[in-house]
Amino acid sequence: MRKPRVLLTGGGGMVGRNIAEHPGAAAWELLAPRRAELDLERFDAVQSFMRETRPDVVIHSAGLVGGIQANIAQPVDFLVRNVDMGRNVILAAHGAGVKQFINLASSCMYPRNGMNPLREEQVLSGELEPTNEGYAIAKIYATRLCQYLRRQEPELQYKTLIPCNLYGRYDKFDPAHSHLIPAVIRKIHEAKMAGASTVEIWGDGLARREFMDAADLADAVLRHVELGDSAPELMNIGLGHDHTINEYYTAIAAVVGWQGDFVHDLNRPVGMRQKLVDTRRQTAWGWAPRISLQDGIARCYDYFLDKVASS
Repeated sequence: MRKPRVLLTGGGGMVGRNIAEHPGAAAWELLAPRRAELDLERFDAVQSFMRETRPDVVIHSAGLVGGIQANIAQPVDFLVRNVDMGRNVILAAHGAGVKQFINLASSCMYPRNGMNPLREEQVLSGELEPTNEGYAIAKIYATRLCQYLRRQEPELQYKTLIPCNLYGRYDKFDPAHSHLIPAVIRKIHEAKMAGASTVEIWGDGLARREFMDAADLADAVLRHVELGDSAPELMNIGLGHDHTINEYYTAIAAVVGWQGDFVHDLNRPVGMRQKLVDTRRQTAWGWAPRISLQDGIARCYDYFLDKVASS
C-alpha cells in the first residue's frame, strides 16, 4: 500500500521539525523542501512544485514568526510575507487537486479584548492586538481562504488549527526574534553563568499566557492527517489552562538552577493581559496534550545547552 504523500511547508522551523521527527511521520512519504529548494513567496514556483509532486495532504506551517520586539520592528514583513506564503500554498494546492489541507494559524487572530477562554467563533469579532496585528491579519487571511474554498467546494478538507503559544526543541533563542519561553531560558541561563543576582521582567508579570510544547502540536497534526474528516473546520489546539509571566520565569529559573530576584520594568510593552484558548472542540475530537510545563521547559533547556549555548 502506498504511503500518503505529505507536503510540509516550514520543514526547517520549530513546528515543522517537530512534525517531521514525530514517530508517526514514518508512515508518510514526507516532502519538506527548504527555502533554497522552494520559495513559498513565488506563486509560480509553488504551483509548479505542487503539480509535479501531487501531494495527498498539505500541512502549511511555514511563516515569518517572532516575538513582540520583532513584530513591532517589522510589521510590513510580518503582514506581506505571511499573506503571500499562505495565499500561494493554499491556491497552488487547490489548483493541483489536493483534497486535504491543514492550515496552522495562531491564537493572535483573536481580538485583544476577547473574553477568555477564546472560542473559535470570536475570530474577527473585535480589534486585534496592535503589537502583532500584521501577523494576525495574515493568519486570518489564510484561515478565511480555506473556509471560502470549502464553502464553494464542500468536499474539500481545507481546515485550520489554531495553536496556543508554542515553544520547544528547535525554537529560536535570539532575543530579537524569540518568543517568551526561549527568550527567558537564555536570559536566566546567562544570568546564572554571569553570577547575576537579578533578572528583569517586562511589565508587572501578571499577564497570563498559555504555552504548549511544539511536540504536542505535532501530535495533534498527525492525528489530523489520519482523521481530518472528523475534525471541525476551525479548532483551537491548546492546554486549556494558563500561567502568569511571573510563574513562567519562576518555573524556568527552577529548571536552569538560578537563584536570584526578579525586577519589573513597568515601562515595557506586555501585549494582551490574557490569551487562553477554549479547548472544548479539541476535547470533543478526542485529543489532549501530554507534556507538562516542567518537562517541556527541561526539554527546551536541554536543546539550548546542546545546540545554542555550546556553539
